[in-house]
Amino acid sequence: MSASTKKKAGGCPIDYGLGIFGDRWTLLVIRDLLFAGKRHFKQLMESPERIASNILTVRLKKLEEKGLISRSPDPDNRKQVVYELTQKGLDLTPMLIELIRWSAAYDPNTAVPKPILDRIAKDRAGFIKDTITGARQGKHLLNRQQKK
Repeated sequence: MSASTKKKAGGCPIDYGLGIFGDRWTLLVIRDLLFAGKRHFKQLMESPERIASNILTVRLKKLEEKGLISRSPDPDNRKQVVYELTQKGLDLTPMLIELIRWSAAYDPNTAVPKPILDRIAKDRAGFIKDTITGARQGKHLLNRQQKK
């Protein structure tokens, strides 16, 4: 049995999750696909955290191998690739929203607009649903909320 198929002892769900997205860059890539409407490699490279292209390439490959994102030719430009969250990736939305709420409460530098935090506080389930629906349709909720 190879190391990658060998079952880890204990079956700890936190260990499993950390094995997939337990580094800074992986969750930021998921964030950009879910909340920022980014779909192309170049767009992901333009994030303010300035991920290196070789690291981004490795993270995208890992996310695809783990079934969190899909990769397909861009129908508008066959030379480009489009990255999208799969259902498995979209299922991380509630966790990411809780991370946003927690960070907003404890990090004085968090830049989450107040209307978004208010919406999460008033209707968390609705916000999650709208975020997932928007990501599936290419209409990313946080971008629309900030423009209002």
